[in-house]
Amino acid sequence: MSLPQREDYTIEDIYALPEGTRAELIDGQIYYMAPPSRYHQKIAGKLFTVISQYIDNKGGTCEPYIAPFAVFLNEDDRNYVEPDISVICDTSKLNDKGCTGAPDWIIEIVSPGSRRMDYFTKLFKYRTAGVREYWIVDPAKNLILVYNFDTSDSEQYTFADTIKAGIYEDLYIDFNIFSL
Repeated sequence: MSLPQREDYTIEDIYALPEGTRAELIDGQIYYMAPPSRYHQKIAGKLFTVISQYIDNKGGTCEPYIAPFAVFLNEDDRNYVEPDISVICDTSKLNDKGCTGAPDWIIEIVSPGSRRMDYFTKLFKYRTAGVREYWIVDPAKNLILVYNFDTSDSEQYTFADTIKAGIYEDLYIDFNIFSL
């Protein structure tokens, strides 16, 4: 018995999903996303606020975005993601639909249903697409993994640590602010 052929989806299929359906497209495969928890949203909101205020206070030109925000990786029609936080420094990548190409910095907050996707699939996709820095924030494991793809460094932290953002000289984020 032959196996069924793999369906190859495009961004058009993502836009054709029923209103309110959240999904991502990686290498032509659709991955549906469950709604985030309250704690997930709390972490995302605080991180976004810290990053946004830092950029504003420094008069920076990078632009931070919080999910849902469309990122069209690889500038093709087979890869569409909605990172929890995206920071784009090359504003020519921005249009009314989102970001075309790799953001400079992406932060994903792990949910029970996204663990494999965030730790493996997206790690590979983000690195090969040209993302400079990728943070995996895992509240269940009290863990933050920081990947600096510019230098091929990776570091591991906990929610008791203060972490320096690699794309900035003086942005430090104290993860103690994320207690429940």
